[in-house]
Amino acid sequence: MAAANLTDRSGALMPSSTKRPEPPYRQIVAGIRARILTGDLRPGDRIPSIRQIAQRWGVAVATATRVMATLRDEGLVETKVGAGTVVSVRTGHKQPTVLASPPRPRRGHASKQALNRKQALRAAISIADAEGLDAVSMRRLAAELGVGPMSLYRHVANKDELVTQMADEVFGEPELPVPGPEGWRAKLELISRRQWELCRRHLWLPRAVSFTRPLLVPNMMAHTEWTLRALDGIGLPMATRIREALTLHALVHTVALSMAAEVEAEQETGVTLDRWWLIQRKRADELLSSGRFPLLATVTGETVSDVDGLFEYSLARHLDGFAVLVEDQARPRP
Repeated sequence: MAAANLTDRSGALMPSSTKRPEPPYRQIVAGIRARILTGDLRPGDRIPSIRQIAQRWGVAVATATRVMATLRDEGLVETKVGAGTVVSVRTGHKQPTVLASPPRPRRGHASKQALNRKQALRAAISIADAEGLDAVSMRRLAAELGVGPMSLYRHVANKDELVTQMADEVFGEPELPVPGPEGWRAKLELISRRQWELCRRHLWLPRAVSFTRPLLVPNMMAHTEWTLRALDGIGLPMATRIREALTLHALVHTVALSMAAEVEAEQETGVTLDRWWLIQRKRADELLSSGRFPLLATVTGETVSDVDGLFEYSLARHLDGFAVLVEDQARPRP
């Protein structure tokens, strides 16, 4: 008589000593699947994120990513922009068809999609927009497109190159007017705000950009070239102009990283920034009423949490300082 299987608290099957243990990702999938099929998690309910799965079950991010991919392949979960990964509305309580690997594409369908590089990039961007950059992988993208993973390697060598091409595709979205508004300051404000809008639309973008190892791709280079051209005719050496272009990019992306971290925190915890401040109010009141921090006590929470306001303030003060440099450069030398 075979030994009975046991279940842990998550509902995952625990194999008896006579069975070979299942891989960790399958045990986690089984637990989440059970909760969905029993109705404990209903259509539209949020599923733990990849990072939460890694932390809760003590597994690597790669394992957690495989868990999410398997649940998606089984049709149990789907991605909702702004909400993350949720139980699929098509799930109900029916037993899903468990797939050991991504579904095979229909004959004639895969090759057409696999050869469409732009479609592959837009699909990868959609995954990153909804779930973050860690959710993007060659296997996941292939499953999303309904093609074999090997077909993607005709266009990109690996994930690093895929992310680079995704960033370049995104930088090609805004139109950069030629010659642009009058004056160097108006031009720099324009390019900075266009990039800020990109970072708001694609929260993963700042993580994909390096300033010490710049991505040599045409759309990103076009942004830098446009910025350099905006500084024509004001007497600045090229070394100063390229440093200014890099500084502007860094200013935008530094503030954008804080914005992305806040959005990610809200999605993973379900606690908005306003709600977080309410939770912290007792502790904050104790500290601020002690008299040790009289200036901080006058600051409102809205001022601290206004990321758009922080960006605009940072940009304005930076350009104020840069204007002093431009005026000094234009001043006649004795």
